[in-house]
Amino acid sequence: MSAVLRDRSAFWATGLMLFALFFGAGNLIFPALLGQQAGAHVFAAMFGFLLTGAGLPLVGIIAVAYANTADAQALAARVTPRYGLIYTVLLYLTIGPLFALPRTATVSFEIGVVPFLSEAQRGSFLPLALFSLAFFALSYWLALSPGKLVSRIGKVLTPLLLASIAILVGYAAFKPMGALQAAQGGYLEHPVATGLIEGYQTMDGLVSPVFAIIVIDAVRALGLHGRRQVLRMVSFSGGLAVLCLALVYVFIAYMGASSVAGIGLQENGAAVLAKVALHYFGGAGKALLAIIVFLACLTTSVGLITACAEYFNRILPRVSYFQFATLFTVISCLLANVGLSTIVKLSIPMLMLLYPLTIALILLAFLHRIFGGSRIVYVATMSLTGIAGLFDAAKIAFGFSPETVAQISHWLPYYDIGLGWLVPGAVGLAIGLLLHLAGVRLAEPPQQPGV
Repeated sequence: MSAVLRDRSAFWATGLMLFALFFGAGNLIFPALLGQQAGAHVFAAMFGFLLTGAGLPLVGIIAVAYANTADAQALAARVTPRYGLIYTVLLYLTIGPLFALPRTATVSFEIGVVPFLSEAQRGSFLPLALFSLAFFALSYWLALSPGKLVSRIGKVLTPLLLASIAILVGYAAFKPMGALQAAQGGYLEHPVATGLIEGYQTMDGLVSPVFAIIVIDAVRALGLHGRRQVLRMVSFSGGLAVLCLALVYVFIAYMGASSVAGIGLQENGAAVLAKVALHYFGGAGKALLAIIVFLACLTTSVGLITACAEYFNRILPRVSYFQFATLFTVISCLLANVGLSTIVKLSIPMLMLLYPLTIALILLAFLHRIFGGSRIVYVATMSLTGIAGLFDAAKIAFGFSPETVAQISHWLPYYDIGLGWLVPGAVGLAIGLLLHLAGVRLAEPPQQPGV
């Protein structure tokens, strides 16, 4: 009986910890804006959003546990060790000090602090600087003891976060402001595909192989060590986390879709949330929203600092975990002061490149045994996926004209909706499988440092 109770406790604690690690303020902002823009097509758009915003993170976690690899780099090294190193370094820098980590502070500041500032204070750099310093100081303190993540996040912060979110979205669900309005922009003609691309912004699909290692370590620390036991617990805990994510996404999206009649179309999800909270709860709504956003950002920030510091400590062991944690915290604090809009704008091209590569890698992890782990399949699939992903990233980075996009779309299907990598990736997989069946083999390259 004690073993059953232990497993149940581990399941709930690990699942809630994982949800909190995934759920940042960006996960509040993007479905809220999606709801407003998708309008009457909100549920079709949410289907696409849930594929990359909830489904992909779950599959990514299970893939790492199923592959039984040491980390995300070991999984990517199945292409080549050098590729594994480069891919993983870019991945950790993206979800860490360059983009996702600074975003946790700036989003929290924009939604939770700015509404309380005067006009003069909003025009000053000092409030954001002071807030970033305090926010990352607290994140750093929590990240100094990564072994306590389950107790600190899973058992304490997550219930507070879920309760705060439930109050806001529950009230809005039962008392919607009005009927759903007409869809806007890409949601009018391609709601599923547009929602799918919007799910990239959460970065949860990218971070899933990273958080998988934290979850696996936490599960083993709870006394579960067998491969099947770990895979089972990781899968069920991941399912709980993703179920919580999906429910929150759907309610927030619906709240956004039904809010247009009351507050009109807003420029971003932060404004949607702020005005919805003000509409339903007045001044107290701003305080409630500030609590929600701060808790969401803090839990994600702690997880990212921990994951990044642990990874770089593994590949550069002469630099300690604490030194890397300090370095990444300082860099993130500094970059946070460039502002949310700049961070989001700069991150999108990298997401358009890394997401296709991550999706393809996760797929190959599940198919690994079918083709015997042949490197030719990995190389062919990842090469064509990466080349097409570069075109998707270039479109965002350089702002291709509609005429240029139309021309490229003639020979790269779905390029106009941001999914130009789909067909090349499938072709690469088919070529790799055919070469494998034909007996073509690639020599194993020498291991690179850190692999």
